[in-house]
Amino acid sequence: MRDFRVNARKRAFVGLGVCALACFWATWKISTPLQASGRPGTVAKAARGFTYQNDRIDTGPWSIHVGKLDRSNKDYELQTTLAKDTIVGLNSLSDQMKAIPAEWGRPIAAVNGDYYRNERTPYQGDPKGLQILNGEVVSAPCDWSCFWLDGADNPHMTNIMSRFRVSWPGGANTTVGLNEERSNGGAVLYTPRLGPSTLTSGGRELVLEREGDKPWLPLQIGETYTAHVRQVRQSGDTPIALDTMVLSLSPQVLPHVPDVQPGSTLTISTATVPDLKGSRTAIGGGPALVRGGKPMQWHDTQFRHPRTAIGWNSRYIFLVQVDGRQRGLSVGMTFPELADYMVKLGCEEALNLDGGGSATFWLYGQVVNSPSEGHERETANGIVVLRKKKVEPHPNPD
Repeated sequence: MRDFRVNARKRAFVGLGVCALACFWATWKISTPLQASGRPGTVAKAARGFTYQNDRIDTGPWSIHVGKLDRSNKDYELQTTLAKDTIVGLNSLSDQMKAIPAEWGRPIAAVNGDYYRNERTPYQGDPKGLQILNGEVVSAPCDWSCFWLDGADNPHMTNIMSRFRVSWPGGANTTVGLNEERSNGGAVLYTPRLGPSTLTSGGRELVLEREGDKPWLPLQIGETYTAHVRQVRQSGDTPIALDTMVLSLSPQVLPHVPDVQPGSTLTISTATVPDLKGSRTAIGGGPALVRGGKPMQWHDTQFRHPRTAIGWNSRYIFLVQVDGRQRGLSVGMTFPELADYMVKLGCEEALNLDGGGSATFWLYGQVVNSPSEGHERETANGIVVLRKKKVEPHPNPD
């Protein structure tokens, strides 16, 4: 339902710093023909369970930033972030890191996330695909691939089919979108995560509230909710209170739905295929780069651009960002080149994320890559490695 630089002196200084750090930190190298003519990468930052490497390859040339997370180390977790904590709006990945609640833990490394609406409309910043933020589903799936963690924190890459719907009194069902621009003939469910109002025009909007003590906000994936109609409005741009949702119906869909009144009860489903119930982290992207340890094949013309990707195997998760559009530093990669690199890293599965000017690698409080536009671009969301906040046990009373 959705329409859709760091200067030379600074780079030299960073390079000297990396060499100095190499005396103290262990190195890990990628055994690959791509690297044979390049300079071996060194670990610039390391901690138990997580390492970072800037891999410099002369044959591109390429400058590639790689974060490697040990999946067996439970001191870390992956979460997504959202610009300004709302669907509407953009800000930098750095600002998204600053906004992470302290109770989530300490952000270690992050990359930019999904594609998003960048045109200047009221819905600028809307992620293209599915996003689950700390257990809350804030954006619905589209027809592209998605990275998600199941309830046991196992990573997956699949196309997610939305089965989001509202069930009316009498049993009829209507497919709904979530926190997105309402199309002609469409119906969209808005939660407080969108912002202060629906930003719509015309149609009919139902203000929904919790019924009794049944499950309610924040909205979770794979669940069913019972909603009580508090108010019916015959115009758009309905305010969204922190304890309400708004179901917006376009004029074209009105003849096909019941004329419900305040006091009516509706049922809302956030089901998907496959079933993502229990997932606390998901983010859209595409295309898929690696499946079953094999690079995907492309038969159309490929161009080199800055890239961002996430990949994994049974032991590690990799966050990868390739600088681009900068002759002498890094020219960017095609999808086949990126897929080959992810395989050489050891990835069994890998997914491309948004690239171009959005491609960003943030590490320990600063952007460490060289953005192609000469500065950090504002984006819609990201994916972050967090070191969990340790909960100190309460001392036993005397």
